[in-house]
Amino acid sequence: MIHAQNLTRRFQLKNETVEAVRGIDIDIAPGEIVAFLGPNGAGKSTTLRMLTTLLPPSDGTATVAGFDVRRDPVEVRRRIGHIGQGNGSFDGLRVSEELYTQGRFYGLDRGTARARAAELLDQLDLSEQAERDVARLSGGQRRRLDIAMGLIHRPGLVFLDEPSSGLDPQSRANLLDHIRRLHRDEDVTIVLTTHYLDEADAVAERVIVIDHGTIIADGTPDQLKSKVSGDLITVTLQDPGQASAAVDVAHRIPTAHEIQPQSDGVAFRVEHGDIAMPELVRALDRAGLAMSGVQVQRPTLDDVFLNLTGRSLREED
Repeated sequence: MIHAQNLTRRFQLKNETVEAVRGIDIDIAPGEIVAFLGPNGAGKSTTLRMLTTLLPPSDGTATVAGFDVRRDPVEVRRRIGHIGQGNGSFDGLRVSEELYTQGRFYGLDRGTARARAAELLDQLDLSEQAERDVARLSGGQRRRLDIAMGLIHRPGLVFLDEPSSGLDPQSRANLLDHIRRLHRDEDVTIVLTTHYLDEADAVAERVIVIDHGTIIADGTPDQLKSKVSGDLITVTLQDPGQASAAVDVAHRIPTAHEIQPQSDGVAFRVEHGDIAMPELVRALDRAGLAMSGVQVQRPTLDDVFLNLTGRSLREED
């Protein structure tokens, strides 16, 4: 569905050349749902703008839905849906009118455009808002309308550029549910950009991590997290003055590594936190150390980014 080689984009700012995207290679198969994950300014949106023909590459080649983005941009646009960061809908129309008009722009006849609009309004829980002015929609409803507009012509490939940016947590969760359902029901390939770790983890079958305009990791969320060395166990003690003794206990746990003293306990990594827990509890008991709490955390995508770059993705935000 997407094949790109050495895709590059440079910008000239005054007397300085800025390389926003530095020669990336991408292959995305039909039916995949792929998230481009990275901090703001990493090159995610610039990459999407090149793949959607909104920005010409400085170097490299890309075919999208079977057509070259340089030679056949119109044919690419016919076959993709693109939902950008800003709202694409017009305040002066009713919701159903906006969708119908979008369908007519794509060459659908009147009957097909109305039927497809009604179908998408139902799929995206917007039927009750069909006769409401677009200007009166909530932020979450408006983003769902944007997605409906991108799907009106039944594209085989949909690009979502930070689809949940600016939404409250409940609206974000609702939108992600709709994206998963559309991927299943519409049988479309979905490419989205995000700097939300939970969003990439919850929605994407595959995550491409971009930093400073280059791809630094590519795989399923579980594959990427498996590269981080184990689960994180954090122990807090009832008596913080015994923290150094907890460090000694951690050193006696098989497979424990990256042992870090805490002000009120110790944190360390092990290969399998659930297997290590019973031995840890017994060792603390033998040492006469009373816990006030213990936490086991599986690696996150933020741990992956930290492992790859030495800094946290949250810090970038």
